[in-house]
Amino acid sequence: MADATAKLKNYRQAPRKVRLIADLVRGKSADNALRALSLLPKRGSEPMAKLIRSAISNSKESAENLYISKIEVNGGIVFKRFMPRARGKAAPIRKKTSHITLSLSKKVAKAAAK
Repeated sequence: MADATAKLKNYRQAPRKVRLIADLVRGKSADNALRALSLLPKRGSEPMAKLIRSAISNSKESAENLYISKIEVNGGIVFKRFMPRARGKAAPIRKKTSHITLSLSKKVAKAAAK
């Protein structure tokens, strides 16, 4: 069961690009994910870090006790624009957006081996 969730809707970057960042942090502890995102040179790393910090504050737990149990990137609305082309034609441009859903769960203490 998830302790805390956070959502980012209509983030103006294609889901294919945001999924690369989501795959990097999936399953990691919250503080390790924030450290990894601070070093990542991708545009979506800062909004993803902000989303993780938001989920941490929603949980009212410390970041050391939480891990990313579920992260999902889906397509959002698509802005449709047109670019003028030769001979009076127009070519479509599709500006894609993303919906990101993040869930944090509390770490379970492992039993000591005998």
